Amino acid sequence: MTDAVGSIDMPDAEDENPESKKKARKGGKRGKKGPLGRLALFYRQIVAELRKVVWPTRNQLTTYTTVVIIFVVIMIGIVLALDFGFQEVVKYVFG
Repeated sequence: MTDAVGSIDMPDAEDENPESKKKARKGGKRGKKGPLGRLALFYRQIVAELRKVVWPTRNQLTTYTTVVIIFVVIMIGIVLALDFGFQEVVKYVFG
């Protein structure tokens, strides 16, 4: 079976360009730093990603919280009803 990328059984064909056969650098930027440098890079990346987040407004947060609480209460009611129903069926069948 083949798709646009290649075959499941066979890997994709190598590039024809001889320059692409150069050895890749090991580690890249992270390979030259010690454990503390990598940890600092990790935290800088976390802060950068958190700055991209679109945080909800207080009104949206209140709405979302209310919806979740109502959904959980409804699910608790459904499970409680099913549990009571199964309890009555078991009492009827086994005495």
